[in-house]
Amino acid sequence: MQKVRRSNWKTGSLGWMTLVVIVGACVVTLPWSLDRYDVQDYEQVFQSPGQLYWLGSDELGRSLGWRCLLGGAISMGIGLAAAGISVGLGVVWGATAGYLGGRVDAVMMRIVDILYGLPYILLVVLLNLALTPAFTRLIGMVFSEDTARHVAGLVTLLVAIGGVSWLTLARVIRGQVLSLREQPFLEAARACGIGPVRTFWFHLLPNLVGPTIVYGTLSVPGAVLAESFLSFLGIGVQPPLPSWGNLAAQGTAQLANLGLPGTVVRWWLLLWPCVLLGATLMALNFFGDRLRDKLDPKTR
Repeated sequence: MQKVRRSNWKTGSLGWMTLVVIVGACVVTLPWSLDRYDVQDYEQVFQSPGQLYWLGSDELGRSLGWRCLLGGAISMGIGLAAAGISVGLGVVWGATAGYLGGRVDAVMMRIVDILYGLPYILLVVLLNLALTPAFTRLIGMVFSEDTARHVAGLVTLLVAIGGVSWLTLARVIRGQVLSLREQPFLEAARACGIGPVRTFWFHLLPNLVGPTIVYGTLSVPGAVLAESFLSFLGIGVQPPLPSWGNLAAQGTAQLANLGLPGTVVRWWLLLWPCVLLGATLMALNFFGDRLRDKLDPKTR
């Protein structure tokens, strides 16, 4: 057990340091990456990594380094926001169902079962198609049409991912509430005449902070991966805005050149987005596992 704890501590520290480096670089350089991500130089097309372009350039002569940094900020931002929406919906739904019980619990959890049976990608695509026009019109009242279209796409994406990824957390929180509802401290609160709303907010919800934080941390890599996968398919972040998903999708065209004589493989177009995405996902999972070991009394 001691060796397992020490191993988890090491991987958790590795995950934390990796997150600090990658996320810190994406956030600190955000003003410069926003300014330079779409700067095109047709004399520097497909330049390999070097002094001028430290991660290489693409087919339009744009710096892959700046595009990866901005893509990381966009992917992480959507992942964090979507995970926040997912945690909020899951906690409210699961806690309400478990606390009220009876027919309300049965109806609410049957709705969760129905949503579980629907294809995840189909739900996200339908929400994306349904919400994008409304968000575009709303944001277009403040920004230009081009800006409104890009911002609406990002907002719709995080709402769609967060709106369909809360189902597992709802079940977890419901189970926690069902076990806590019969605990002596809640019976004492009811015996003292404390109302159900006050009991729910001040006595029940604080005991759900630990599992909520742990699940929220572990749901971030899932949301980031969902955004990258949707962008890879072409229904997520739209060019010219970069994300790690659509950058990897653009780089997959180089796989067709593998093994063909006389062709040049621009390996950097696929390698760097995939490495950054994979390292970030592993770091988030390591950090989430370490946090779970820290907060879950069963693993202490």
